[in-house]
Amino acid sequence: MIDGYDPAFLATPLPLPAPPQVVRTLAYPRFSVLLDPERRLAAVTGVNIDGLTLQDIARKGSWHLDRRIPDAEQAGPDVYAHNDLDRGHLVRRRDPGWGDSDAARAAMAATFAYPNAAPQVAVFNQSKDLWLGLEDHVLTYAEATDQRLSVFTAPVLADGDPPYRGIRVPLGFWKVAAWLGPDGLACAGFVLDQSALVDVTAGRVSAPPLGGFRTFQVSVSAIARMTGIDLGALVDADVLATETARGEEWRELAGSDAIVL
Repeated sequence: MIDGYDPAFLATPLPLPAPPQVVRTLAYPRFSVLLDPERRLAAVTGVNIDGLTLQDIARKGSWHLDRRIPDAEQAGPDVYAHNDLDRGHLVRRRDPGWGDSDAARAAMAATFAYPNAAPQVAVFNQSKDLWLGLEDHVLTYAEATDQRLSVFTAPVLADGDPPYRGIRVPLGFWKVAAWLGPDGLACAGFVLDQSALVDVTAGRVSAPPLGGFRTFQVSVSAIARMTGIDLGALVDADVLATETARGEEWRELAGSDAIVL
């Protein structure tokens, strides 16, 4: 079962965001990864989520290289060995796990491919917990419609990211969740900032006393400028459009109750 991200999933055309660099398009069950082979990390991921048929299946899967592409184009196990980096799922394990049990289980297992991982500092705080639960929060909001989401996530691949073991560790991550509201396509954008935690001097990867993760709700247009990615119709569908017009493009989140949907 390899079908990839479906641009017609929300009954309104919503293609994958288009990054400016050359990428490898990798299709997995119900999600796709646009891999930057030079950075060895995803430039864009896109997943379709059917909240009405999500399966509650125990975590099962092991991280593996994608044999369709050279090992040298993916950040594999050596990047994460004996340090303070986690393999951070970009497409969450549970997101493509919907429908019948066999299909859900296969889709969940596919999320453990290394092109769907990016290095996140292995400390946990309230802001990271918020980031991990954003899709659930938006699904709950979308409950009055069809409980379907298309979600796009990736690290911010900036030129200034610090080098480490043949990659450059991203200091931030972006996410845009889209759904069909009463007035048509709607979406919300978010950024996770781990810059206060990353320190690669003397071979270290993190220095926990420096600070913690910070999560922001951010205008989709700001994400497009920050990443250089063409986010298409998502820019005009942003629920922060009014705030953006007033110049209020970044809102730091202390909890889910501060999210604007």
